[in-house]
Amino acid sequence: MIMVLCLLVYNLAQRQLRLALALAQDTIPNQLGKPTNSPTLRWGFQYFMAVHLVSFQELTQVVNLSPSRLHILNFFSPACQRYYLLPDPLS
Repeated sequence: MIMVLCLLVYNLAQRQLRLALALAQDTIPNQLGKPTNSPTLRWGFQYFMAVHLVSFQELTQVVNLSPSRLHILNFFSPACQRYYLLPDPLS
């Protein structure tokens, strides 16, 4: 039952990413660097593995957020963007 629930959440997140790309009529790079409008969420997870949260002496910063990663984050909800300490676009 837990596995089915996990697959459901994964599939819904992948669908949301693809819908956001379709609405914006935009693409993101795939594993080979070629533009795609139907990426897998697994590729998205792998692409963000190098992003880290660093805390040092009361300073917290997200490192390795490249311009291409920021571009991809634009297609996620504000709730997801907050994990990367990005400002809320509505505020």
